[in-house]
Amino acid sequence: MSARRYAPVVSTLGDVTLVADGGELVGLYFPHHWSRPDASTFGEQVDASSDPLLAQAAHELDDYLAGLRREFAVPLAARGDEFQARVWALLRQIPYGRTTTYGALAEQLGDRRLAQKVGQAVGRNPLCVFVACHRVIGANGALTGYAGGLERKRRLLELEEPEKARAGRLF
Repeated sequence: MSARRYAPVVSTLGDVTLVADGGELVGLYFPHHWSRPDASTFGEQVDASSDPLLAQAAHELDDYLAGLRREFAVPLAARGDEFQARVWALLRQIPYGRTTTYGALAEQLGDRRLAQKVGQAVGRNPLCVFVACHRVIGANGALTGYAGGLERKRRLLELEEPEKARAGRLF
């Protein structure tokens, strides 16, 4: 098995490509993903079921999407610059079922004026779903950009919506 490899898998969110490097998951990409790297950088294609790490990632993703899992155990390694790494670390701290804003993340980094730069880093998160960038919304509560598309973002937020809030909805 090569160090860098990928496997296309089918999920309830549609087709995804899982990318691994050694013993870590380094990417989850949707078709037409905003910041999807060129496929030539993914390494060799393997069958997810024959690769223990990719099989674990696919299984955990399925469990999460079925509402059976709130956290992931698969080893993750998001690779980016220092600022992106800081933003992605903050994303990992957003609890399941909660949301925050780009501005709030910028404040956590010490400067609310960084909100746009935070948004760019969130949009380049290579491990969406596993590193829950869907939990970041606009300042006015609006759903804003998601590399996999706003419909997927809506579905992920609905999946995590607390039962009490869901019961109070009229639709």
